[in-house]
Amino acid sequence: MSPSRDQILGSIRRALRRGALAPEAVAACETRLVTHPRNLIPARARTLPPRGQVELFVKMAEAANATVARVREPREVPATIAAYLARLNLPQRLVRAPDPALDALPWSAQTLLETRRGIAADSDPVGVTTCFAAIAETGTLMLHSGPAGPTRNNFLPDTHIAVVRASQVVAAYEDGWDRLRAAPRDADARFAMPRTVNFVTGPSRTADIEQKIELGAHGPRRLHIVLIDDGATT
Repeated sequence: MSPSRDQILGSIRRALRRGALAPEAVAACETRLVTHPRNLIPARARTLPPRGQVELFVKMAEAANATVARVREPREVPATIAAYLARLNLPQRLVRAPDPALDALPWSAQTLLETRRGIAADSDPVGVTTCFAAIAETGTLMLHSGPAGPTRNNFLPDTHIAVVRASQVVAAYEDGWDRLRAAPRDADARFAMPRTVNFVTGPSRTADIEQKIELGAHGPRRLHIVLIDDGATT
């Protein structure tokens, strides 16, 4: 344990008037951290085949006020995004996360679409990102921070467009965490937990005032998902 961490935990123990944990309690904690026991998982997602999980994800995402467009190939994504923005009369101007998966798409083919690669700014009306996993159980996007995924790109633009592959759809939250733990990210190919993991279900909303739903209260007003059927859900 690092000196700073030991100092912080020591301060907490003193505030709670607790001493060090007994050896058996320490062993139980370490075992739980290693084994990652699962909570109760709803059967509605777990019992479905992969294709059924994709359909459930779409259904649950739309129930949470997200919109979904489905394409067969990645090259269709820019045209689909341009059509979505035109249909809603939104600015044909967007910032895309510095993700190699987005870099590979044919953005230049959309001559009316102005794109910028980088971190979202206050002036960006539309943000395009990828995601790490998509949770069928609740229609939720799982996004984590990193060089290819600045967290502010998920929340700052008024319209958030997420590009999701069908192969990224998993049944439950626990499956998403399993994938994250299995994804090495440091120079030694070891697991390194990202600074931030966000779960996004539909656009931002609140009902604090008169119990009336207001979209875009603390984040994007719109969440649009472009789902690529990459044929990996057989």
